[in-house]
Amino acid sequence: MNEELAAALKPWPKVPACYGWLSLDRRGHWRLQGERIEHAGLIAFLNAHYHADEAGNWLVDNGPQRVYVRLEYLPWVVRLRPDGSLLTHTGQTTVARAPVLVDQDGCIVLDTAVGPALLHDLDLADFVAALCDETGQPVSEAALLALFEGETRQAILWRDLPLQPVRSAELPARFGFQPDPSP
Repeated sequence: MNEELAAALKPWPKVPACYGWLSLDRRGHWRLQGERIEHAGLIAFLNAHYHADEAGNWLVDNGPQRVYVRLEYLPWVVRLRPDGSLLTHTGQTTVARAPVLVDQDGCIVLDTAVGPALLHDLDLADFVAALCDETGQPVSEAALLALFEGETRQAILWRDLPLQPVRSAELPARFGFQPDPSP
């Protein structure tokens, strides 16, 4: 065995996990100690190594070190694409499943194939324009406001998926994630 291969096979040193430094904001931007990360290479690295552990903590593996991510809202942020698909903040294409949740502030929560996702706020107008009732008719503003307040006076659909009210405080338990991991 050559020296290079032997060095590659050595176990990683024990390094402490990192908490409180890395976060994901409501627009899917990575932040380091509150400052938005702009470096394309670092963003690509974070996107490629982002995942959840068995306890519902979201993190990035940095070699042997686990860097836990504080979530401003949800583990994923998605954008609506012109073809109707959803694109995550990490660049993955995903699909939504029923139900679509609307919190008390009008935030749209999608249960996607990759996990719970917040719809990017720049896509809210297109989202609302696609809402309809069971007969395919546009939804009234009053019906939407009632949904924000937790009432369901009539069925509201987005891409044939029903909308349901939810309180944002319920989301971590509902989807099994830790918004602010700690040791």
